[in-house]
Amino acid sequence: MRTVLLIIGLLALLMGLVWVGQGMGYLTYTPAGMKPSFMIGDMHWTYYGAALAVVGLVLVISSRRGA
Repeated sequence: MRTVLLIIGLLALLMGLVWVGQGMGYLTYTPAGMKPSFMIGDMHWTYYGAALAVVGLVLVISSRRGA
């Protein structure tokens, strides 16, 4: 169970940080021929990403404490 919590926590933390980066306009990569992501430059995604990153961090910490 600890391993599952750790993996889910790390994935949530990483995805949250990507959302923050896109929402703030720092991660703007778009492959050739595709239209840009709707998340780029939208501050709502910065807040959603920050919340998800906090949840992921809590999961990682609780997995390390043996919860």
